[in-house]
Amino acid sequence: MADALQRFLRAKVQSITFRAGRLSRLTPQDVGIRPRDVPYAPSTAHFAAANARLMEIDRDVRRALERLNGRLHGAPLKPHEVLERNALLEREIDRARRAYGLFFDVFSQRGTRFAPALAACDAIAVDCFQAVRKAAPGLLQGPMLKPLTYLEHGFSPATFRRGVLLRRLLGERNPFPLIRVPYERVEAPWGMGVILHEIGHNLQADLGIWQETEVALQRRVLHATGNPWLTRLWGRWHKEIFADLMACLLGGPASVHSMKDFLAYPPSRVLTFHPLSAHPTPFLRVFIQAEMLRRMGFQRQAHEVCGNWNRLYRSRLPFARIPRMLLATAPRLIPHVVDEIAFQPRRGLAQRALVDVVPFWPSDQERIERAAESLARGHIPPGLPPRYVVSASREALERRLAPPERISRTVLNHLVRLGSRSARMPAVGVTLAA
Repeated sequence: MADALQRFLRAKVQSITFRAGRLSRLTPQDVGIRPRDVPYAPSTAHFAAANARLMEIDRDVRRALERLNGRLHGAPLKPHEVLERNALLEREIDRARRAYGLFFDVFSQRGTRFAPALAACDAIAVDCFQAVRKAAPGLLQGPMLKPLTYLEHGFSPATFRRGVLLRRLLGERNPFPLIRVPYERVEAPWGMGVILHEIGHNLQADLGIWQETEVALQRRVLHATGNPWLTRLWGRWHKEIFADLMACLLGGPASVHSMKDFLAYPPSRVLTFHPLSAHPTPFLRVFIQAEMLRRMGFQRQAHEVCGNWNRLYRSRLPFARIPRMLLATAPRLIPHVVDEIAFQPRRGLAQRALVDVVPFWPSDQERIERAAESLARGHIPPGLPPRYVVSASREALERRLAPPERISRTVLNHLVRLGSRSARMPAVGVTLAA
């Protein structure tokens, strides 16, 4: 009986030894990248970052494996000790499995029919980072791996910023930003204003102004209201409001229309309140963006956004599940909130305001509107930044200048060409790594 137990334990150890170390490296071939997929594929730098993380985990796997096998060659086996050492090794293999699975899932999508659209989203993200580098040189220092977009079946876009601890990875740090997009949205460029919002989260993190923004906003709200509950509430919302306002600066009025499209649901959803949510209640969220448009100089568009939102929901406000204090103070607080987040200088921005770091002028909106007319004829003006191409597609859709299918095809083909061209350019100075 004892010999049978020994054989079982040795076989168990042999089995886990075989599995250990098999998830330590990823190549383009491993994830199914074919020659024709290369223009859309993650860069060699992204593979290198993923492999660095996998090899770091693999070192822990090897150490746990040595402890297990070292025990086999010493004193006679004690079954519970073998099982305990085996469990420790399983823990490290699980870390490798989760990291490998995440990278495999993200990278392998670049060999599917969605690859061009994902590459187009990458081009938009790079352009947003470059806009900050151009307007405020030195704030984003050193080469950075660009965000990668990937698809999931979830309802809404989301992002996992650089360096954040991911539950999916059992607390491992994310080596580069990931932007999640629902499958059916990635080929609809007029809705990518919500992608600009997710990029805004990454810019806030990489600029290092999370805490400074939160503290400043809480101080402003407390001074304006003297109410600790409102102070905590608006402070909790600071990240999402920042990302919304950043999207306004990256894409102009069209980004607000995209977000309004995303948020417009029956009153039972829009006029509700979740006390612990990081997102502002949808009813107020659109008014925050409208105030941003007004401060940016787009009074007509801001008035139109507010008018549309009020026509949809104002008559149902008596039935809203939103605290009355929040509704009553919002018209007075929203200008304070927008001013504090977007128009006040920040130490982390070298005493510049957000509107200085990502400027958007009426002349930019004029370029977007002219581009929408060109888009209707099947081409996009040369030199138009990718983030403005997204806005032009929204303008073209809302003005019914072209069918959605033509808008999508023209925009995605254009952005893929831009992305392929930038990927072939050598890295210079502090540009984003492709």
